[in-house]
Amino acid sequence: MARCVALVVAAGRGRRFGGDLPKQYRDLGGRPVLRHSLALLSAHPQVSAVRCVIHPDDRPLYEMAAAGLGLAEPVAGGETRQDSVRLGLESLAEMRPDLVLIHDGARPFLDAGTVSRVIGALGNHPGAVPAVPVVDTLKREASGMVAATQDRSGLWRAQTPQGFRYQDILSAHRSCAGYELTDDAAVAEQAGLAIALVPGSEDNVKITTESDLARAARAFAGPGETRIGSGFDVHAFTEGDSVTLCGIAVPHDKALEGHSDADVAMHAVTDALLGAIAAGDIGHHFPPSDPRWRGAASELFLAHAASLVRALGGRIVNIDLTIICERPRIGPYRPAMAANLARILDIGQERVGVKATTTEGLGFTGRREGIAAQAMALVQLPR
Repeated sequence: MARCVALVVAAGRGRRFGGDLPKQYRDLGGRPVLRHSLALLSAHPQVSAVRCVIHPDDRPLYEMAAAGLGLAEPVAGGETRQDSVRLGLESLAEMRPDLVLIHDGARPFLDAGTVSRVIGALGNHPGAVPAVPVVDTLKREASGMVAATQDRSGLWRAQTPQGFRYQDILSAHRSCAGYELTDDAAVAEQAGLAIALVPGSEDNVKITTESDLARAARAFAGPGETRIGSGFDVHAFTEGDSVTLCGIAVPHDKALEGHSDADVAMHAVTDALLGAIAAGDIGHHFPPSDPRWRGAASELFLAHAASLVRALGGRIVNIDLTIICERPRIGPYRPAMAANLARILDIGQERVGVKATTTEGLGFTGRREGIAAQAMALVQLPR
């Protein structure tokens, strides 16, 4: 899979917005405006890394907005947005991305579908822009009066993130230094790159004025939405004297085989949470090919999934886990398992169900070749 890095531009001072606090750090639904898009991009399964371009004076504000997201170190922007993007692109060279998404930090209502459509279009085009068609009649003005009606056919409103093949857009920005172009697609056009249009979203608005922020805040006034995720995992037995389930060592005449600690139960819960927020699976975030995770405690994986839920402003309502095996006996350890999951997820133990069953001697679990686990997670998101 192509390595895709998201570059979020948040170095502006928001002069049109007014006030002492830059708009990207104003509160929106209990989180800074900037955090909304940072969280969405960091959770997207096709985005490998996220870096923000900030104003040097805003570092403390940025640290609060990005806390817990595991983002790449931010870089300082320039005098103009175009300068900021170019500096951000230059800083990505060490990451060696194939693709780059460039997003405006003042667009907090980015959705995963838009991100996926932009990335998908880059398989056939050097650049892609999400956009929505112009539906209002356009009038040309002169001295406060209508001078003419503008033909709107073929006109679209460009949004972000705008996606590009990394080397192409880096070269384009270098060649266009000193120009005053309004977005990165214009930079790409100036360099002769062909740009595809993909469907954007009417919700993907930019916060420019105080009234924009007030309208955006109303989106968080409702009850939000409920998401359900499911997870399933299997691990085979190997030589050993215990198995780890939900972080609890259970005595047995076998161990479970796996790249990490092979905690099949915790892996299923992790995938259930990631599924609820459409953030891929455990293998995407912690690939077994990465030696860092060899023998790692699965608590790291589950805590990461929970942090992504919280970063999106969500809360974990409940977890329901079923462990499937003939042996060992799970019953005596269920309270400790539930308590440990509740601790890691920072929820009440009454919100965690741990059950066990057998397959009545059927299948690989019935033959006592390993253990399976399935989990469901209910998550409440703000919108």
